[in-house]
Amino acid sequence: MALIRWEPVRELHTMQNEMNRLFNTFFDSPTPGNGGGNQVTRRWIPAMDVAETEDQFVLRADLPGMSESDVNIELEDNVLTIAGERKAEHEQKGEGYYRVERSFGSFSRSLTLPDGINAEGIQAGFEHGVLEVRIPKPEEHKPRKVQISLGSSTKTIEGSETGEGTPAA
Repeated sequence: MALIRWEPVRELHTMQNEMNRLFNTFFDSPTPGNGGGNQVTRRWIPAMDVAETEDQFVLRADLPGMSESDVNIELEDNVLTIAGERKAEHEQKGEGYYRVERSFGSFSRSLTLPDGINAEGIQAGFEHGVLEVRIPKPEEHKPRKVQISLGSSTKTIEGSETGEGTPAA
């Protein structure tokens, strides 16, 4: 029997992404064109995976048909934002296309990172239409021991730098 760690925050993010996709397709507007019929303009939201290793977070986004110059990555107030635009590969004509299913247009995806991320340590690579961003985890605060002299005896107090621990006598 395998133990699976339940992460409610991840479940909420998954539900939020699905709701965003639902609302984005619901509010798409039909546009005239392509042989006189109504064609729905779809908003493109690239798929994105986030994995956690021992010392970093790894984000992978599928960006087919794009190059690294089409993508912009920014970190501001612990929010990593990936934005860009995939251009249409066909001209908008009244005839000549039977079906166009591949979406295009601008996109923006944001991910909130934990406090203490070193922005200088973030690395990004782009290969075969997949963007990979490696984000080093922040260093954890380690407890510190302090020697306190009380008259002729010495006591050790353990605590953390953030003040979360309780003194031990």
